[in-house]
Amino acid sequence: MENHPPQSESAMLHAAELKRQEAQSEWTLLSLAIPAILVIAVVVLIPVGWLFYLSFVGKTGEFTLEHYQKMIEYKSYARVFATTFQVSILTTLICIAIGYPLAYFLSLLPSRWSGIFMLAVLLPFWTSLLVRTYAWLVLLQKRGLLNDFAIELGLWEEPIKLVHNLSGTLIGMAHIMLPFLVLPLYSAMKKIDRDLIHAAANLGASPIKSFWQVYFPLSLPGLVSGSLIVFVLCLGFYVTPAVLGGGKVIMVSTQITSILENQFNWGAASALGVVLLFATLIILYLAARLFKFDAALFGKN
Repeated sequence: MENHPPQSESAMLHAAELKRQEAQSEWTLLSLAIPAILVIAVVVLIPVGWLFYLSFVGKTGEFTLEHYQKMIEYKSYARVFATTFQVSILTTLICIAIGYPLAYFLSLLPSRWSGIFMLAVLLPFWTSLLVRTYAWLVLLQKRGLLNDFAIELGLWEEPIKLVHNLSGTLIGMAHIMLPFLVLPLYSAMKKIDRDLIHAAANLGASPIKSFWQVYFPLSLPGLVSGSLIVFVLCLGFYVTPAVLGGGKVIMVSTQITSILENQFNWGAASALGVVLLFATLIILYLAARLFKFDAALFGKN
């Protein structure tokens, strides 16, 4: 008769073969990912590292902490960061207030009609960002269409100032950022099983109670991911605050441009960028601790 290895030895050989296959598959995946890693290193890591290095370089090329010390000593830098976060938070809240009902409405429509309305949401992407911003400048100025239309309707008697201030900046940024919230939120809402809402109603829940206790928690991953996208994009936004803010809404991006144009100080500008980058990373880390990363970023229920 043919001799077979003991059962325990056979199991050990099988486990070792599985480990070898897993290690081989990991090396295969790593080798496939090497080109992408190199691209990320060239496009992202090297520029960020160079930015970090410049933030510690003085005007004469020596190592210095003066750029970070100035941000602590001068209150103007604190106001710039406060304005940046204020605009980003308010824009995100406006997008949530408009985008959630819009995404909910689109999710209730049949596929044919939802596709047509979704084109209207995506329509701003087909127009240049600069063109959209200047279009809002034309609409919101004192003799613009919005003021003239409101005066004719009797909503107010004299033209009101809607540009070159915080209001105009928020209107323009909310319009530009709205699709970034609607798209992930709509995707999350389409995955929600409507039978759960019917089940809650059959169990005696009112429409409001079934919405807040069943539907809203299931749509929360899409809301979180969309809000994070909008908020992070707003932190580094430049064109709309510069045009519609009229130099009165100074965010970090506009301050960096001002430093480079007036002082040509790469160290001070780099320090502002580094602080904003680390602030963004901290916000993303806190969001990852509050919400599951796979749910917050990919909209998984």
